[in-house]
Amino acid sequence: MIYQRTIAKEVQVTGIGLHSGKKVILKLIPAPADTGIVFKRSDLKNAEPLKAHATTVGATENNTTLGSGENVIHTVEHLLAALFGLGINNVFCEISGPEVPIMDGSSASFVFILKETGVQNLSSTKKFMIITEKVRVEHNGTWAQIEPAPNLIIDSTIVFAHPIIKAQKQVFEYSCENFINEISRARTFGMMRDVDMLKRKGLVKGGSLDNAIVLDDYKVLNNDGLRFNDEFVRHKILDTLGDISLLGYEVAGRVTTYKSGHYLHNVLCRKVLDNPNSFEIVSASSIAKEARMAHELPQMISVMN
Repeated sequence: MIYQRTIAKEVQVTGIGLHSGKKVILKLIPAPADTGIVFKRSDLKNAEPLKAHATTVGATENNTTLGSGENVIHTVEHLLAALFGLGINNVFCEISGPEVPIMDGSSASFVFILKETGVQNLSSTKKFMIITEKVRVEHNGTWAQIEPAPNLIIDSTIVFAHPIIKAQKQVFEYSCENFINEISRARTFGMMRDVDMLKRKGLVKGGSLDNAIVLDDYKVLNNDGLRFNDEFVRHKILDTLGDISLLGYEVAGRVTTYKSGHYLHNVLCRKVLDNPNSFEIVSASSIAKEARMAHELPQMISVMN
């Protein structure tokens, strides 16, 4: 996966927003190299495009939102995780409302749609953000950090005072296959006791057992149960992957989180971007060349001996 990627053709999906409850049409459109992931509201006249980037993030309560004021797009993290997970760097996302469709509460529907649509390599090589120094942020007993590693690794721990969740820890090493098999199907979750409070805040208007794991004080209420025994922490990794993609590059670094959320992920990304000594941007072609030389050098020495 040295080359930048986009989708092979335009595709359209329809669904409802988890928080807004509004039906929206989302069009995914191929984009040229170095475009990035760009969102645009088709229902707002003269709405400015919103690039998926940490510095474009506004609200982070219960979701990651791009933009501010009227020109906002909520709950981008599951779609961004699917695009990042499949190595897709350039797409125009045209949406007819204020929120990305929640689908089944995971990234699985987006992965299916993207694979069916097809992925196309572009002529430009990718660039990687190589983390060179540890960066850490903390907030009210929660924390997140990123430090050097040869690949993207997400080490996540969650803690909930609930008999089904309790404390869960999972370490995920990124590859397209690992993302599809281990992370993409993990759904968002919430407590039934919190529903009224969240609705008073204007949230979860579109939530249901079809697009979230819902728990009462003792058990999972969904008839089909859980997809993984630790589906909760796997979804946290999914959210983290979507939020980390807002650094704007594929990343080589180990992300460790403890009871973190969208707010802390965005603070971490912004702190990395504000500290240019903490990373290096490297082209995929140069990485491939170094790897090839590292492989060939021992062979050359062996032949010479």
